[in-house]
Amino acid sequence: MTDMTTLATQLADLKLCQHVLIDSEQKLMATTSDSTIRERLEGMLKSDRENLIAIEGVATQLSAAAEPRDITQKQAETVTTMMDGSELTPYDKFFQLELLKHQQVMTGLVLHKVGQTLSDVLQDAMEPLNKVNFENRAHQEVLKGVLYFVGTREIAGQEPDMGLWASVEQGIAALKGAIDSAAS
Repeated sequence: MTDMTTLATQLADLKLCQHVLIDSEQKLMATTSDSTIRERLEGMLKSDRENLIAIEGVATQLSAAAEPRDITQKQAETVTTMMDGSELTPYDKFFQLELLKHQQVMTGLVLHKVGQTLSDVLQDAMEPLNKVNFENRAHQEVLKGVLYFVGTREIAGQEPDMGLWASVEQGIAALKGAIDSAAS
């Protein structure tokens, strides 16, 4: 079935990108001296490691052994090179992380929808991706706050308004409420 082959390849892409997210977060943690940002990254890293297990579980449940597409492998190499290099500022590196998070959210949402569309069995198998998607979406909100802080520091050379973190926390709390609501 072509649909299953394509689905397996997309899951392999999702898994590869999840590895790149984890690697990027570890690298950014090692380079930041801001304890609040480091704490946020630690939370994302813990969640992303659990999400990797969930993604692997979905692939195993579907017996979906496939390799990531060449273009996804090239993208992973490019992001890794950028995160390792000195050409990008910290702001640029956090921005790349947020872009990759966005890609993960959208890919995960589409794969979950594909499962709903094709069959009840696939829908059940893809259900763990729903939690991964919501967590990645919450991570995007955290990264938005990080980008405000890092960007303001780089561009203005000053600290941004600390009320921003409260705004980010409110957005995350609202998102978690939506997750809990969707799960029940």
